[in-house]
Amino acid sequence: MKEFIEVIKNRRSVRKYSDKKIPEDVIIDIVDCARLAPTARNEQPWEFIIIRDRRNLEKLTAIIGKNAPFLKNASCCIAVFCRETKYYLEDGCAATQNILLSAKSYGLGSCWIAGDKKEYAEKVRKFLNVPLGYKLISLVSLGYPEDTYSPPKRALEDVIHWEKF
Repeated sequence: MKEFIEVIKNRRSVRKYSDKKIPEDVIIDIVDCARLAPTARNEQPWEFIIIRDRRNLEKLTAIIGKNAPFLKNASCCIAVFCRETKYYLEDGCAATQNILLSAKSYGLGSCWIAGDKKEYAEKVRKFLNVPLGYKLISLVSLGYPEDTYSPPKRALEDVIHWEKF
């Protein structure tokens, strides 16, 4: 139990990756964790696309532009899409969080790149051949961390409130 709490407390966004490849079984297990996320009404509206080919990572980076130039150097990217259901965004975000935490448990670095409502979302959908009716929730870069810079988090006493704000 304590190990899981440490994963949560030590997870940070990583934007610099080594050239080391992530084993396929690790990627599959990470996606398996994502599909087990909580979901409103048990809709499970998600679909996950794994992008590992360097050329496709470079094309994806060009599509999203200045938002995530580091993506082209990741070992892979997991694109999270959800069918347009009432709670697609909440469901997709829960799945994305499971990706981030399970990646950390494998010693991987990751970074959540926004998807929903971004100007590039439709271009990404088309590039990845996702059918109409699906929304891009996130792109998650994955790789073995080369740099672990971590800006400070707000202190617990600054964010916790009892009973009322």
